[in-house]
Amino acid sequence: MYKRLRVLSLASVVGMALVLFMGALVTKTGSGDGCGTDWPLCNGKFVPAYTIESMIEYSHRFVSGAVGLIVLLTAVAAFIGLKRSGEALLFAFGTLFFTLLQAILGAFAVLWPQSDFVMALHFGFSLIAFSTALLFAVGVRSGKYVPDRAEHAGAPRGFEKGGTAQPAAGSYTPGFRKLVWAVTAYCYVVVYIGAFVRHTESYAGCIGWPLCNGKLIPELTGAAGIAFYHRLAALLLFIAIGYTVYRAFKEKGSTPHMLTAARWSFALIALQVASGGTIVWTLGNDWYLLTALIHVVIVSGLFGVLCYMCLLVWRSAEAKPLSVQHAAVSGSRIGRPGEGNT
Repeated sequence: MYKRLRVLSLASVVGMALVLFMGALVTKTGSGDGCGTDWPLCNGKFVPAYTIESMIEYSHRFVSGAVGLIVLLTAVAAFIGLKRSGEALLFAFGTLFFTLLQAILGAFAVLWPQSDFVMALHFGFSLIAFSTALLFAVGVRSGKYVPDRAEHAGAPRGFEKGGTAQPAAGSYTPGFRKLVWAVTAYCYVVVYIGAFVRHTESYAGCIGWPLCNGKLIPELTGAAGIAFYHRLAALLLFIAIGYTVYRAFKEKGSTPHMLTAARWSFALIALQVASGGTIVWTLGNDWYLLTALIHVVIVSGLFGVLCYMCLLVWRSAEAKPLSVQHAAVSGSRIGRPGEGNT
C-alpha cells in the first residue's frame, strides 16, 4: 500500500504541474474558444476536428480529467492507509477539492462567459491544487506519514512497530512564522495579478524593461496600469522573499530543510523577475510563447516552495506545545517526594 501511495503521490504532482502548464498554453495561444461553447464535447463531437486551437483545448480537458482520476485514487489510498494522519488527509483531499473546483470553474467558463477577475482564479485554484499535491508527496516520500499498519509493503526505514521516521520540526519565533505565512499569501496575490494580466491581455501595456514605456512610473490607466502594478507587486515580492531568507538564516532553530527551502525561494524569485523581463523583450517574436510558459513554471515552483516553508513553521508550532507538555510532566515526576530526588 505504501509503495502505491508513493507512486500515486508523485503522479499527482506531475499531473497537476502538467495541468498548470497546459492551462497556461491554452491562455497564451488563445485556444480557450477552440471547442466553442460545448463541454465536455468539443464543437459537438467526442473527437474534435483537427485545428490547433481545438486540439490544444481538448488536450487540456483530457489531461485534466485523467489527472482528476489520479488525484481521486490518491485521496482514497490516503484515506485507507493514512487515516490517522490528519495532515496527510488534509493535503490529499485538499488537492482533490481544488482540482474539482478548478475543473468546474473551467467548465463554467466554456458554457457561460466569465469575467477576467473570475478567470484569473482558475489558475489560482490550480496552483493551490499543485501545491497541496506537492506537500503530500514530500510527506509521503520523506517518511513523515506513518502507515496505519507498519507492515505495509514499501514503507521507508523507520516504520518498524513502535517507531517513526519523522524529521525534526525545528523551532521558530512567532514573528518569523507570521512572516512566512504573510509572504506566501502575498505571493498568491501577485500570481493572481499576473493571471489577470494574461486574461486581460495587458502584457503589452508596458513596452521595455525595467522601465515601462520609457518611464519609471507610466500613466496608470488601462493595460499600462495593470502591467505596471504587476511589476511593482513582483518587485515587492522579491524584497519580501529576500528579507524572509535573511530571517530564516538568523533563526537559531532553523532546520536544514528550512534553509534549503529558503535558498530555493530566493533563487526562484530571482529567476521569476528575470523571466518577466524576457517576456517583454520577446513580445512579438517566436520566443514569446516559450518565455511566457517558463514564467508560469517558475512561479508555480516558487509558490510550492513557499507553501513548504509554511508547512515547516506550522509543524514547529504544533510540536512546541507537545514538547512543553512533556517537559512539564517530566518536571512534575522529578519533583515528587519519595522518589529519591534531592
